[in-house]
Order: sequence, then C-alpha cells, then structure tokens
Amino acid sequence: MKKYIIVATLILGTGAVITTSLNSCSTLATTDLGLAVIKKVLLGGINKGANIYGNKEAFLQNNLVDKALPKELRDINSTLEKIAPSIVAKEREYIAEAAVYTVGISKPILETAVNSLNAQDVTRIIQGEKGTATLILKEKTQTQLVAAIAPRVEQELNKYGIVKTINTAISGTNLLGSLLGGNKTNVNAGGLSMLASEQIVNGLFNIIEDHEKQNSAALLAPFGK
Repeated sequence: MKKYIIVATLILGTGAVITTSLNSCSTLATTDLGLAVIKKVLLGGINKGANIYGNKEAFLQNNLVDKALPKELRDINSTLEKIAPSIVAKEREYIAEAAVYTVGISKPILETAVNSLNAQDVTRIIQGEKGTATLILKEKTQTQLVAAIAPRVEQELNKYGIVKTINTAISGTNLLGSLLGGNKTNVNAGGLSMLASEQIVNGLFNIIEDHEKQNSAALLAPFGK
C-alpha cells in the first residue's frame, strides 16, 4: 500500500487545535487523535441521552426511546389499550419517571467504557459502518447497564403501584396467557421492571447511535468517514 499523508485538525472542547500528519491508515487508527475524535462523538451522544432522560416529557416524546420498547411490553400495551388505555399512559409515564433515576447509574458506566476504548476498537470503528462506535459501546456495556438499573426501576415502579394496577385491569382474563404463553394470569413485578430496563438502556443506545451518525460526517472527516 502506498504511503500517503493525511493532515487532520480537531478543535477540542478546550478550544485547543491539534494538527497531525499520519503516514498510513494503520498509523491513523492507533493515534491519540483517533481516540479523541471517537470519544468526543460518543460522549456527546451520552450527554444528549442523559439530558433527554433527565426530562420526563422529553423521554416520552422521543421516538428513539419508543422504538426500544421490547416486543413483550408492546404486545401487553396494545392489548391494554383496548380495555384500559389510561393504564398504558400511566405505565409509560411511570417508566419515564423511573428513567430519570437511572441517569446517575448508567452515565458513569458508559463514560468509563468510552475512556477504556483501545487501538483495536478505533481500528474497527474507522473501518466499519457508521454506528460502529455505538455498537462497540453496546457490546461492552448493555448487559451491565440492564443489571445495574433494573433494581432501581423496579423500586420506582413498585412505588407507583403500576404492576398491581395492570393486574387488576386484566383480572379474570387470559390476556397474559395468550400474549406470553402458558397460563400466566399476572404480570410479574420483576418481569415488568426488566422489560422497562431493557427499553431504557436500548433507547439510550438508539440516541447515542443517532448522535454518532449525525455527527460522524463532520467529526470523522479526517478519517474518510
């Protein structure tokens, strides 16, 4: 492969300008500049997500969060809409309120993962499609995030009594059995909080990925992205 010179300039948050010359794509992938650019993109997405999650109305109105709703919970809500739509509205509102309390848990985990990115991650990101940086972050943290926030989500949902409300609404029906299989007649508190936790975590990744894709053209231009 012929050597070529790439001059990359990055204006960091401090206002400092870093200019560097790189002799090959392999060198480019392992530089501190490459890490700085990618961290800037991901941390920007994390902050954007944290701001949305910190505002209940912003959370409820964000379609990227809604797209993250697990199929099981979406099916339950679709059925409840037919018999008690107000309960679905309350459930969504309570999940949004619970999400506020997860920001302080999830943000440090995500930031630590971003700061631990290595040269191999950078190479994969630069060579991959747009959204690869978020994919790597998701691979590193998704399971940890769900496990970390689930207890707090369950605590908040139990406080609002939404599980009892749902079970009262479907009492005497076979809705859960038909939706989830078997002879289930009650929503399990832990099950509902886990589904809500999955939505909260995956919605956050959707926001980070969207931010990455929106900004990658400008921020990763030196890398040919």
